[in-house]
Amino acid sequence: MELETNPVEQLRVRILPDGRMAARDAATYLGHSMGRLATWRMEGNGPAFCRVGGKIFYRREELDRFIRVGK
Repeated sequence: MELETNPVEQLRVRILPDGRMAARDAATYLGHSMGRLATWRMEGNGPAFCRVGGKIFYRREELDRFIRVGK
């Protein structure tokens, strides 16, 4: 009898050399929509982010911390 395996879906995200991800990549990394990230930013209860040149970025370490601590 063969064991069934559930394939893991692999998604690609772009991580800059300094560990930042654009909002779209951060949303993919977390498995949420960009709208959900925007809501969390407005509510002040999402992962830490920074603005660079008017664009939103998230650091991978902060996203991992957010995953560990919970939403």
